[in-house]
Amino acid sequence: MKTIFITGASSGIGKASAKFFQENGWNVIATMRTPEKETELTQLENVTFLPLDITNTEQIQSTVKKAISLHDIDVVLNNAGYGLFGAMEALSNKQITQQVNTNLIGTMQVAQTFIPYFREKKNGLFITVTSIAGLMAYPFGSVYHATKWALEGWSESLSIELSMFNIGVKTISPSGTNTNFSGSSLDLGSHVVYDETIQKTLGGFSSPSTPEEIAEIIYEAATDNKDHLRYLAGENAQQRYARRLEIGPEAFRKEIKEWFTDIRNS
Repeated sequence: MKTIFITGASSGIGKASAKFFQENGWNVIATMRTPEKETELTQLENVTFLPLDITNTEQIQSTVKKAISLHDIDVVLNNAGYGLFGAMEALSNKQITQQVNTNLIGTMQVAQTFIPYFREKKNGLFITVTSIAGLMAYPFGSVYHATKWALEGWSESLSIELSMFNIGVKTISPSGTNTNFSGSSLDLGSHVVYDETIQKTLGGFSSPSTPEEIAEIIYEAATDNKDHLRYLAGENAQQRYARRLEIGPEAFRKEIKEWFTDIRNS
């Protein structure tokens, strides 16, 4: 029986992935900041809960060590993260630092801690949930985009670096997903000059995919045995990225500016 280690398994894509892999016969190590609050996943067999705040370096070390002692781990799903949305001048240093520490540095440290384990067993797979926001950009998401673009570049480099040890690296890029992203998983920067436009912009985004649909794509990435880096998750993500490739990044950026102008004037 294979085992997957999941960060951010308390809700959304992380929880849906835990359920999907469990239903398909995997052991699941579900990590979250407060596992004692989890009720739904506790009803499932072969699901182990461990505490993990990925901004806590010491806890990353101890949780990974515990996980390795419990199971032979095959896949690490780096899913934990949240969105920071707002005008750049409205964001505090604390907000910016927390976004980078969570979405980027925490993810990198989880992988870094697992690499020696995968290297010694000469096998393993890292899957990171990035976002379509790591392949294109929208207004008011500059720091969020920075972390997601960074994860894409980091993953591409790492996929080459670790190939000598038979360790795979893949990314999952959803677009709008019906998760808690617009609730507790979203941090907003407020500024009187921008607030009305920000609310209009948020209202202009659609969320056509479900966490369960994204979980299926993650499972595909984990089991298809392909040397393939990026998985566009959801029809909207596939369409938007195909459009960017079709017309080129500059023309696509201008299309986004036109969309933004229409949103502002609506």
